[in-house]
Amino acid sequence: MQGVLEGFATIGTIIALGFVLAHLKVLDADSQVLLSRLSFFVASPALMVTVLGDADVANVFSKNLAASAGAVAVTGAIYIALARLLWRKTTADTVIGTLCSAYVNAGNLGIPIAAYVLGDASLVAPILLLQLLFLQPLALAGLDHATSQRGLSIRGIVTSAVTNPLTVGSLIGLTLAVTDAELPSAIREPLVLVGGMAVPAMLIAYGVSLRLGPLPGTGVSVVEMACITALKLVVQPVAAYVIARFALGLDGTALFAVTLLAALPTAQNIFVHANRYGRSVVVARDAIFLTTVLSVPALFVITALLT
Repeated sequence: MQGVLEGFATIGTIIALGFVLAHLKVLDADSQVLLSRLSFFVASPALMVTVLGDADVANVFSKNLAASAGAVAVTGAIYIALARLLWRKTTADTVIGTLCSAYVNAGNLGIPIAAYVLGDASLVAPILLLQLLFLQPLALAGLDHATSQRGLSIRGIVTSAVTNPLTVGSLIGLTLAVTDAELPSAIREPLVLVGGMAVPAMLIAYGVSLRLGPLPGTGVSVVEMACITALKLVVQPVAAYVIARFALGLDGTALFAVTLLAALPTAQNIFVHANRYGRSVVVARDAIFLTTVLSVPALFVITALLT
């Protein structure tokens, strides 16, 4: 338990550093964008190459992946039922709301938490790959279809998946792990150095966003926002725990990891998607803010119960 708390303290300290730097105007919104882009396009893919390249493939394509997928399915199904039957939302709005309810911040927060709290960054790989290779491409294809009235394109779904930098880095890392190959030191060492700045860059950028980002506004149903928040921070981790423990027989670190990662807040890129398609923008913004703030006590409760 002490090691877990120290991991959270490390993460919190770096996030606080970003918050203070933004408050002192050392960093601004442009700095946040730069840090985020550097982490997303360069550092995080490099980290995935080195981390997954050394990982046990069986641990990546494991019961954790099945538990995470099951929890996403349960959470998403509940939101879709509410959106279509109770709130009468359009397809595009339903897609954004579903992502707000079930798509976790596996990149910006999942990697640091896996590295510093769980002690193994590769533990985030199952949920990360599930989202990057399946959920995000499928959601974007659905949004494109709903807003343009074009049919779903398998080619578009596959292209969206394999052109994501994190996906590319993860696939390279998995290839190295499967083939038991090792990169030459002239390539590996630069990747290790570049990958080493992924976590601090993510967390500092996140701290900046907390200081400069918009606060929740008006125009969103309180009932809907409460449902999204409960689905994200309560239903999804509970579903992950139940599926992992009672259906798949997981325990120990594996059970803790799948439950903790399921309680991560809504990913920030959902706001980007909402803006891109002009659907449920305020819902996405407020869901990200509320789940981010409330995920802190949720993560501590899960840690206290499972360690």
